[in-house]
Amino acid sequence: MVKANVKYTGGMQFVASSDSGHAVVMDAGPEVGGSNTGSRPMELLLMGIGGCSGMDIISILKKKKQNVTGLEANVTGTMSDDYPQKYTEITIEYIVRGRGVTEEAVKRAVQLSMDKYCSVKATLKGAAQIRFSYRIVED
Repeated sequence: MVKANVKYTGGMQFVASSDSGHAVVMDAGPEVGGSNTGSRPMELLLMGIGGCSGMDIISILKKKKQNVTGLEANVTGTMSDDYPQKYTEITIEYIVRGRGVTEEAVKRAVQLSMDKYCSVKATLKGAAQIRFSYRIVED
């Protein structure tokens, strides 16, 4: 079981902590009473899918002996206009950097993450359309 604790700290700010001992500050913008001291909860959701799938992809590429020097996930979300304003579409662009990294290996790693390993993606399946692409940059 995974646990998190979220504490109100004033204004619209909350501090969330987890069993791993790390904390994240969440806040709203001034237009809704916040002070803009942290990420919005819905931004954290996008960060979560980028981090989860990114860890999968790096792990798979390392196992495939690919010489990866970096990976970025640019994640964008389109939200509904009606409440609750949930994501209707999430798009992820992976940028894999390395030396001699093969397209076959990257394609397979991304596909495995999206179809089998990424828990965040699996949790969001059916809630939002998730699209992804990748490109390889030679270092």
